[in-house]
Amino acid sequence: MKKFMNTAETMVAESVEGFVRAHEAFVVFGTERKCIRRRDLTSGKVALISGGGAGHEPMHIGFVGQGMLDAACVGHIFTSPTPSQIIAAIEEADTGAGCLLVVKNYDGDLMNFEMAIEMAGDRHSLDMVVVSDDIETSRTGEGRGRRGVAGTLIVEKILGAAAEGGMPLAELKRLGEGLNTRIRSMGVALNGVTVPQTERTTFALGADEMEMGVGIHGEPGHARQPFAAADAIIAHLCETIAADIAVTPGTRALLFVNGLGGTPPAELYLAYAGARRFIEERGIPIERSLVGTYVTSLDMQGLSVTLAMLTDEEIALWDAPVATAALRWP
Repeated sequence: MKKFMNTAETMVAESVEGFVRAHEAFVVFGTERKCIRRRDLTSGKVALISGGGAGHEPMHIGFVGQGMLDAACVGHIFTSPTPSQIIAAIEEADTGAGCLLVVKNYDGDLMNFEMAIEMAGDRHSLDMVVVSDDIETSRTGEGRGRRGVAGTLIVEKILGAAAEGGMPLAELKRLGEGLNTRIRSMGVALNGVTVPQTERTTFALGADEMEMGVGIHGEPGHARQPFAAADAIIAHLCETIAADIAVTPGTRALLFVNGLGGTPPAELYLAYAGARRFIEERGIPIERSLVGTYVTSLDMQGLSVTLAMLTDEEIALWDAPVATAALRWP
């Protein structure tokens, strides 16, 4: 295994150190480096906090800044941050209006964020939104239901803008829970993930195989299929998503094609063209788009497609200014 690292044990800490130093205009370390927070906190607004294991960069630390997250915690690779890290983020980011924690629907994340809320709740006003956009786990019936994957970015962006505008904690929670019912994602991979600690890939594929329905922790999907042309792959993802999402009057579509770490931009844009064509042929006009590598699984050569059906208010919040290391627009 060849990677640009010193040791597997120090890789995460050294990577996060480099991130903070590269983006000093947006972020600083929290106390004892337990979290990363916005350089300039806004007094009196609800703080938005998220986090997860390393290996998904730029999520979540790349989304800390104006109009998005106030703080984020990083665990070891594919491992939830500890309750003490989450409590530190709460202590750092709460400026008086409480905190909303945005949590991906994975058992480890849920357990540690729930424990942090229980431990810190007597000192802070806290609540949680659980993101569960991955179609794959609802199809298999495993665990707590759908995993939280690339759709987490959409939830964090819209809630971040709403918090920036002064929305109180209870309303932010309702907004997040409503959003979660209208966002669906599905991924595909051409190889497994090489985990530094084990120096092994999470699953192996033959030269003419692909894995449908992969997760962002290197999990295999529901089916190993023969490799196919891009249009056929994207049509399968989009068909599955379109069959699972409700298109109601007054909602507007956002299409997000996300790279999982090892897929070049040219292939992501090619996939976006196919996905947009497929979705619009089903009578769903795409009004907002995002293409890029934002929610990764280390070096996985793969991508995911996310479709979100948003209200006019949510579209306006998506369009609102954001200034983070990974996502910026006026």
